[in-house]
Amino acid sequence: MLDILWTHSVIVRLQNGTEKSFASIHDTIDFLENEWPTQRGDYYDAALVSCRHALARQTPPAVSRELFSSACLEAGFVIRGGIFPKSLGYKPMQPTSDHLKI
Repeated sequence: MLDILWTHSVIVRLQNGTEKSFASIHDTIDFLENEWPTQRGDYYDAALVSCRHALARQTPPAVSRELFSSACLEAGFVIRGGIFPKSLGYKPMQPTSDHLKI
């Protein structure tokens, strides 16, 4: 499958303090499957399924990007790249059963 690029990268500060930039669906799936911390929540599950659906052209990439960003926030990562703090009215997308369908 061809990779899909996001219009804006998501930059994540990892637990060891380094920053990693995610600009594509493939890079994000690789990170979610192979480098994600052991604690996984609802946003993690929704982000992984959504990224797979985006590769199959079943989900808009912007939805996958937002769910990945929400998963990062849920895991306690600091992120940059178009995400607005709650103080400015940002509310992460809530994962739904539609996001978890395989």
